[in-house]
Amino acid sequence: MENESYQLFKTDICGFCARVQQFMGQRSINIELRDIMRDNLAHQELLEGGGKAVVPCLRITSGDRVDWLYESMDIIRYLDERFST
Repeated sequence: MENESYQLFKTDICGFCARVQQFMGQRSINIELRDIMRDNLAHQELLEGGGKAVVPCLRITSGDRVDWLYESMDIIRYLDERFST
C-alpha cells in the first residue's frame, strides 16, 4: 500500500461494481470513484489504459507503474490484502 494510489472505474448499473463498493464501505476504504457512463474522460482513460471498457476496474498507480485490475472478486481480494488490519 506504500505509495500506491487507486481509482475504481465503475457504473451505477453494474452489480459487480456495487459488490466492490459495498466491500469498500464495510471496510471504510475511501478510493476515488470514476463513473465511465457519466465521465467521458474516465471512459477513455479506462479504454486506453486498461485496454477494455469493462467495469469494475481498479487502477493501481505505484510510482511510474500503472496496473489495471478487473473482476470484482480479484479487486476485493487485492483491497482486502492492502487494507487489512
